[in-house]
Amino acid sequence: MSKDRKPLTQLAQAGRKPEWTGMPGQPGAIVNPPVWRASTILYDDVAHLRSAARSSTHERLFYGRKGTPTAWSLADALTEMEPGAEGTMLFPSGVAAIACALLSVLKPGDQLLMVDSAYDPTRNFCEQMLKSYGIETIYYDPLADSVSIDHFINENTRAIFLESPGSLTFEVQDIPAITALAKAKGIVTLLDNTWATPFFFPALSHGVDITILACTKYIVGHSDVMLGSVIATPDHFPRLRQTAYLLGQMVSPDDAWLASRGLRTLGVRLNQHQESALQIARWLSDQPEVARVLHPALPSCPGHEKWARDFSGSSGLFSFVLNGGDEAARAALIDGLAHFGIGYSWGGFESLALPVDPARYRTATTWQAEGPLVRLQIGLEDPADLIADLDAGLARFRKARG
Repeated sequence: MSKDRKPLTQLAQAGRKPEWTGMPGQPGAIVNPPVWRASTILYDDVAHLRSAARSSTHERLFYGRKGTPTAWSLADALTEMEPGAEGTMLFPSGVAAIACALLSVLKPGDQLLMVDSAYDPTRNFCEQMLKSYGIETIYYDPLADSVSIDHFINENTRAIFLESPGSLTFEVQDIPAITALAKAKGIVTLLDNTWATPFFFPALSHGVDITILACTKYIVGHSDVMLGSVIATPDHFPRLRQTAYLLGQMVSPDDAWLASRGLRTLGVRLNQHQESALQIARWLSDQPEVARVLHPALPSCPGHEKWARDFSGSSGLFSFVLNGGDEAARAALIDGLAHFGIGYSWGGFESLALPVDPARYRTATTWQAEGPLVRLQIGLEDPADLIADLDAGLARFRKARG
């Protein structure tokens, strides 16, 4: 965040340049940049056309695929949230953002170090697309220190990918130590920062080179848009932008406008998600049917001390391990919930409950637990209602477990 504005003020003001909210020669301006829908851009004459083609097309009308002020406004606002950022590129999904970010720094023969707790589609991209390009992916323990990670590095290691906390089991990585190691060896670091967003964790300030958001989640906040972003330092933004342009990546102006609207309330929503999730996580910790609660803000969660050191808050996503039971008992808990939907994604205003099985997505580490795992997205409902719903769910679990 900028030094002269507090985070909430910046969220309200960022990305609202006068040239995007007013009309030249006319007084006054509207609050929000409008939705600019465009494919073809018209030029005054051939000389103007030729000049535009020879110039930078970044944040300039050139062709619809390069964007309009609607998308540039959102990108500018996200860039302002990350001190030290050169710019932001937008993508039609979080997976598209991850894929383009990786392709912007890797080439055939390179090695990528990938955290073992990574988002499943990230692993799939590594194992299928990157592997087919001759790029090797080595997975490492999410709780590994920089000394352990150093053992994996060789002359072909080009990038280290982090996800902190992991979106299933919520281990918090030592990001400053890992990024310091990477910088010393000339290795690029990328972080999936969707859980915290720059509001709770400005990644570039902690040494990260490229930070990725599935804006579908907290940035949009209303479960109605698929969107991703990649924010990069000056050393890496030009290559990122070029890769995105070559791949034809862009977002619709309507989706960008909805994300900009969601961004204005990001701070107040995240603070509410945080407060409610912590209340529910602490309640779950006291229930005999629950073996463990995996929430980074709880001292019992792996990596909590790093979270307390580096993060300014926590979001609404966490997991809990049931005390025994099987798939049927877990389903009995989830299926009868009245205030939790059953579905993928998170970060919207609604609460969700999802059965997850981390062992399926681990290769460098082994996931073992006392019972099945349930991931909760705590929305904006009253936490008392959610606790009562979970209490009834645990009773169903207890009965099904026997």
